Amino acid sequence: MSKRLVVIVSLLFFSLSLVSALTSPSQSRPKSQKDLIRALPDKYRKWLEEEVVYISSEKEKDVFLRLENDRQRDIFIEAFWKQRDPNPNTPENEFKEEHYRRLQYANQHFGKESPGPGWRSDMGKIYIMLGEPKSIEKFENLYDLYPTIIWFYQGMAEYGLPNAFSVVFYKPDGTGEYKLYSPIKDGPMKLMPHYSGDMTSYAVAFGKLADIEPNVAKVSLSLIEGEPLTDLVPSISSDVLLNQKIPAAPTYKVRSTYAEKLFRYQDIIEVEYTANYIDSDALVSVYQSPGGIYYVHYLIEPKKLSLERNDNNYQTTIVINGIVTDTNNQQVYQFDRRIPLNLRGDQVSSIRNRQMSFQDVFPLVPGKYRLSILFKNFVSKEFTSLETTLNIPERQLQMSPVLLSTRLSRSSQYRGLNKAFLLNDLQFMPTPRNDFVLGDRMYAFFQVWGLTPELRNQGSLNYEVVRENGEVIKAFSKKLSEYTEGNVFYEEFVLEGWTPANYTLRVNLQDGNNNVLLTEKTNFFISHLPTIPRSWVMTQPVDGDNSATVQYALGLQYWNKKDTARARRYLETAHKKDPTNPALALDYCRLLFSENQFQEVLNTALLFINQGQQEFLEIVGQAFQAQQQYQQAINYYQQYLAHFGTNVNVLNAIGECYYQLGDAEEALYAWEKSLQIEPNQDKIKARVKALKEKKK
Repeated sequence: MSKRLVVIVSLLFFSLSLVSALTSPSQSRPKSQKDLIRALPDKYRKWLEEEVVYISSEKEKDVFLRLENDRQRDIFIEAFWKQRDPNPNTPENEFKEEHYRRLQYANQHFGKESPGPGWRSDMGKIYIMLGEPKSIEKFENLYDLYPTIIWFYQGMAEYGLPNAFSVVFYKPDGTGEYKLYSPIKDGPMKLMPHYSGDMTSYAVAFGKLADIEPNVAKVSLSLIEGEPLTDLVPSISSDVLLNQKIPAAPTYKVRSTYAEKLFRYQDIIEVEYTANYIDSDALVSVYQSPGGIYYVHYLIEPKKLSLERNDNNYQTTIVINGIVTDTNNQQVYQFDRRIPLNLRGDQVSSIRNRQMSFQDVFPLVPGKYRLSILFKNFVSKEFTSLETTLNIPERQLQMSPVLLSTRLSRSSQYRGLNKAFLLNDLQFMPTPRNDFVLGDRMYAFFQVWGLTPELRNQGSLNYEVVRENGEVIKAFSKKLSEYTEGNVFYEEFVLEGWTPANYTLRVNLQDGNNNVLLTEKTNFFISHLPTIPRSWVMTQPVDGDNSATVQYALGLQYWNKKDTARARRYLETAHKKDPTNPALALDYCRLLFSENQFQEVLNTALLFINQGQQEFLEIVGQAFQAQQQYQQAINYYQQYLAHFGTNVNVLNAIGECYYQLGDAEEALYAWEKSLQIEPNQDKIKARVKALKEKKK
């Protein structure tokens, strides 16, 4: 893992499809959800309204109705079932098979005494959501009791349900379809056809029902096994169970995040990835290097990592696509990473129950941005993502977020390089979940930018840890002058003797008069578990501040922000540091051209053309054309077309050069060729028309 990661950045042309997909406003939608459903093709409307109506979340329904074509809907449906597959490594989807079995059973056995299908009946609905009950009690032939059926469920706490509970159905008039019974809405008096007692007294009705059938009376006020009822009144918890917890059970373990991610990235990621979103934890922060350059440090921890086995080797390739846009939705930076991962069998065994933490870093100039990163597993075609906002100050006083680390070590071996969460010589290992156990050492770390000499000498940091009950567990202050790591600050907290609970750590920056200037806080929790499996890290250090790679990235960013002066300084530095790199030289030439430095363009670009770098042909043609050396320009443009094929802009430039040389025939030929490729060019059309009229 010591091999340096080569940073591959795009040229200065915007990735328009990516920017458009991430920033374009949502299209207008019909006002009513019913209108959207009615507009669906029959099979998709049936899928949404009948097949998965009880097991889909509101977020999933909303996203599905925003899809624009059948291809998108088919991909969504595939992703819908994959998110519920208990064993994705097998070709079967046990959840899907069980769901359609329940649906078929409901249609065959319920709803026979009503005009609607079985899945619409109360019994069908509960059966589809909860499945087969543990036991069934039927009371259908008692004179003083409406036909009543009790379904008993147990061991479903993993779906957010009580450990043991009942669902009751009855026939309100003694005939027709069984209806769901509610202790609050109905009460025990509704179960007895001949009850003539006090309709407002649940206690009296309960007593009468207990005389008729004790087992029915037992569930008439509370559906939850073992719930105490001191006053013999209906249980509110039972109402919550029926109206909230049971409807939420089918999606309790499904995080609907995937639906929004699929919709967001459907036009960006390859088709084979679209249905394979996996959830992840992520963390992003910005830190300043000792040389004053800001870097974005981030980590992504996917919930699973699929590997391809080859004998005793396990492998995949991690593909990272990142984009940074400004507040005007203009792309400032775009980067790609492609990192192979190869593990031996013993290594896989050692990390089998641990998440992978992919960590990386890239430079970014000051400004306010939106960051979006796609993480793709090339072998399994799975993807996840992170999105966040970034605010990097130019000069003002600012504190980075307070992050919490499970470990701290000094890593002088990486001095001069950049590595995720390596600040000066301090290597932190942050956790995006902020989870700790008793006895852990927790390291809180952050940076403060823009410190004046006066503030550094007289200011202080105030720390306070508060437990969820409001109790202050730890509080102390420390002078800034006591810290020796420049603008990096950290403190160690030994969690021995603390209580498993949720906590908040607050850090205040104060001046010499104890005025609070900045505040940051973070939440963490201490688990009751003895240990927590820690993630294993996949990362590679990248080149340092003065490398051509970093200087090039900063130059691109400033150019995209239209700060040409800074862009030229960084791009020129990058080119000088790596003068044989054609990508760096080409963008440097393009910037020189934008500043009308045409001879400098030729001085640089012609060297690469002489070395066979054909991608410089167009910029050389443009430079000669700008200097009114039209024949030379035509020569290089024609070489470009011979190598790369037809290009509208180059054809138009050739036409202009011939026109300036007074060769109307050749100019007309080039422009007409251009219009054959792209007819919607009004200016070229006008010039062609004028030339033809002049020729007549």
